[in-house]
Amino acid sequence: MPAGTTATTRTFGFHPMLAPLLPVYSAGRLAVIANVGSLVEPVTKTEYQARTKKLPANLFSHNDQQAVWQAGLTEGVRTGWGGQFGDLMASGNGANSLYTAMSTAGNTVFLSGRTVVQYQVSTGATPAVAVSAVGGTTLFGSSQGPAKMREIIRDTGFVANMGSDHATIVGRSLDASVTLNSAATGALVTAIPAPPVYRNPITNNVETNSLSVQLQTVARMIAAAPALGLRRQVFFVAVGGHDSHDFQNTAQPNNLSKLATAMATFDATLANIGGVDMRSSVTTFTGSDFSRTFNTNGDGTDHAWGGHHLVMGGAVNGGDMYGQFPTVGSDLGTFRNPDQTGNAHIPTTSVDQYAATLGTWFGVSNTDLAVIFPNLKNFSRPNLGFMA
Repeated sequence: MPAGTTATTRTFGFHPMLAPLLPVYSAGRLAVIANVGSLVEPVTKTEYQARTKKLPANLFSHNDQQAVWQAGLTEGVRTGWGGQFGDLMASGNGANSLYTAMSTAGNTVFLSGRTVVQYQVSTGATPAVAVSAVGGTTLFGSSQGPAKMREIIRDTGFVANMGSDHATIVGRSLDASVTLNSAATGALVTAIPAPPVYRNPITNNVETNSLSVQLQTVARMIAAAPALGLRRQVFFVAVGGHDSHDFQNTAQPNNLSKLATAMATFDATLANIGGVDMRSSVTTFTGSDFSRTFNTNGDGTDHAWGGHHLVMGGAVNGGDMYGQFPTVGSDLGTFRNPDQTGNAHIPTTSVDQYAATLGTWFGVSNTDLAVIFPNLKNFSRPNLGFMA
């Protein structure tokens, strides 16, 4: 795994379970961003211990750090940077701008904009907006039931205030379901293959790779975009199972294998959607509340801070590592690691820098980036250079 921008005296490699991504890295479509984490401003170990610099609130808390990654603030924030990117681009999507922000993993603050409303899609062979049975062809055994129920739902004349608003929202969801279902039956969408059969590398048992299922659903939505007149979209996929306080030796290899398989399959799928290579138009990136400590707690690891992330796509300046890779190892004897505290790496790249670099590629102006990421001004390199 050669890395041109980092110190040439150090050698790096992927975990063996990430082997499916090595060809993507070697082809220049995958980059590694080292030691990314939530930061208000740059901080050293000495400054962290003395508390002389501003620090993110509630470090090492799952909910709060997920919120910081997705929205820049701790739990309770209402808008995320994915949704705010969508706010700026939705007008280019015309009449179907309601599909600007889409999630296969339920409701998420990341896709919540000031004007953009996130839509959730199912992960079946034909993705659709998740609406109740009234969007189907029968209801209580009656083929006329769904249409009649939809008529009742849309009737706002007999309700007021919140009831009327609810009827409007549900009616909009029904319309979205019809439009999306129609686009999802097109030849380009149905040609997207199902994820490959996945086997746990430890047990050899067949398992569902949820991430691969979600990414293939995103591929179907990308294939449906031309029929819907969509130009810019933000998608959110998510998986759990990485909080490895226990059983890390069996859980981590399987999780990494699922990640690598899902991303490599997605890359291959995007290479040919209706005869068009879409990889330069799609950028996939990882995010996580925090990494794990590099010392064990006995059978696993505990919550840490900075972690390494992957960015994939044809517009990525790949085959390289960006950022500052930390010194590895815990304090021992006369050795005092300058880059860690409590067996956790202190981030040297902020989430704001990471996200702003992606935003620049997406078409967000520097002026808007400064509003979305108010802490960006605290860092000397707002653009990390991993996007072309």
